[in-house]
Amino acid sequence: MCLSFRKMSELEYIGHHIHVRISSLQRMLDLSVVELPRNKIKKVGQELCALEGLLEEFEKCVGQQKERLTHLKELEDSFVMDLEDVQHIMDNIPAHIPRKKGPDNESEAVMTQNEAVDVQPVQLDDVKKSNKTAVREMAFITMSEFESIPQYMKGRATYGQLNAVVQSINTSVTAKYKILRQSLKSLNSNARKLHQRFRNQETKDTKGQYFVVEDDIREFTQLKVDKRFQGILNMLRHCQRLRELRGGGITRYMLL
Repeated sequence: MCLSFRKMSELEYIGHHIHVRISSLQRMLDLSVVELPRNKIKKVGQELCALEGLLEEFEKCVGQQKERLTHLKELEDSFVMDLEDVQHIMDNIPAHIPRKKGPDNESEAVMTQNEAVDVQPVQLDDVKKSNKTAVREMAFITMSEFESIPQYMKGRATYGQLNAVVQSINTSVTAKYKILRQSLKSLNSNARKLHQRFRNQETKDTKGQYFVVEDDIREFTQLKVDKRFQGILNMLRHCQRLRELRGGGITRYMLL
């Protein structure tokens, strides 16, 4: 039996016991018109003392139940607040956070062993191709990383603004290396000029690395390359997302 039911049974027992004692006293008082022996008077006094003790115990139980009820009410309020916070978080998930995608239906999720064997070689070929064409991207800043950035460095920049710059850098890197991986014959005149500029900016120190310059940010995104942008770059360096490589009159922002 749970605690609340046990307490309720105790209260019912005490109430019944008090009712019996009161009935007994009432009968004695009804006989008070007759002169009672000393032992009967003594018994009435004992009954009164016992009844007083039961009443005190009853009041104590009632007080405990009130405290328990108050505590349960506080727990309910806390649970409702937590539920509202979770709902707010679910309704306001930042766009840059990846979301797990499940199968559309059960038929897509179920695959026989023979089908898996047939598909595996094709999947391996796709992985090899994707590894060759994949462009490295900068990982988004986590909330714990953002909070670790010194306040003098953050200034008024927000968590969302910081990751918006990360997204713009990733967009620029993807667009740049997509052009570099195409043959010159397949490019139009403007893309060929960009291709040549990208090659001219490469050095022995950038071999095998992904980098962009400020002109790439302007070319492929709507982000303003201003003082605030420079401040956010300092935060990204602090979080070990990139490093600077200067030379030839330009600054290269290399992904780490």
